[in-house]
Amino acid sequence: MTFTESFGVDFSGERQAGRRIWIARTEPARGRLRLIDLSCLESICGDCDRDVALRHLVQMIAASRQSLWGMDFPFGLPIEILDDGARWPDQIRMLNDWPDGAYEFGLWCVQRTRERHGRMHLRRTADVEAKTPFDCYHYRIIYQMFHGMRDVLGPLSATRGTAILPFHYPRLSRARRVVTEACPGSTLKRWGVAHQNYKQAGGGALSSIRRRTRRAIVDALSRHVEIDARHRRLIMRNPGGDALDAVIAAAGAYQAWNAADHPSIARHPRYPHEGYLYVCRKRET
Repeated sequence: MTFTESFGVDFSGERQAGRRIWIARTEPARGRLRLIDLSCLESICGDCDRDVALRHLVQMIAASRQSLWGMDFPFGLPIEILDDGARWPDQIRMLNDWPDGAYEFGLWCVQRTRERHGRMHLRRTADVEAKTPFDCYHYRIIYQMFHGMRDVLGPLSATRGTAILPFHYPRLSRARRVVTEACPGSTLKRWGVAHQNYKQAGGGALSSIRRRTRRAIVDALSRHVEIDARHRRLIMRNPGGDALDAVIAAAGAYQAWNAADHPSIARHPRYPHEGYLYVCRKRET
């Protein structure tokens, strides 16, 4: 599939998710990508409320054509904590039927892991390979995983022309858009670039160390994505680093897509059940 656009989404599952979700739109240009637009979801849909913002995000993805989407949240759970024979659609149904919220679901995952394996957390195979910062039901990730899977991937999986990978490889020949799991932190590690001390959750002007680290990341990112002065200023001034992560997600997913051995991913015994991370797979100099 040839893509005319690659989107990166830095995701959030918090109540005012629209304020924290950033979307980068890039296009292939002269051997790399060119950043065309970079916006927070609230500015696009006019509302920061999670339910409103996520519905709008689903509509944006469903309306896109010849587009690759790199989404920064876990697409599945480790097969060890699922019922025997459970497939990925069963995970979506489980989340839709879950009577409580994301936090309670995370507690259930921890309890399930403890009962079955004598420990609190397990990583998916893809998490180990990509060296993600956390497992997919860690308390810092559970809201992203829960609302990303239930409120974004669930509706999209029923949308004609959408292939959510690696679960929908049989749909790929008919797909108008492809949705993949990205991880900006893992992509930075593969690029050999600093992946810490560039986010300032408390807001305000960046501290000197975060400003230096972020400038180094943007300089490295510019080898893969053409970024104009206006977008560079926006990335540098966004305290939480969400805007920067969205651009990294777009670039990492696009590079990984082009380098991936898709038949092997589709045949893998675990990826089609618990997910695969489309991140840059080779450290680049």
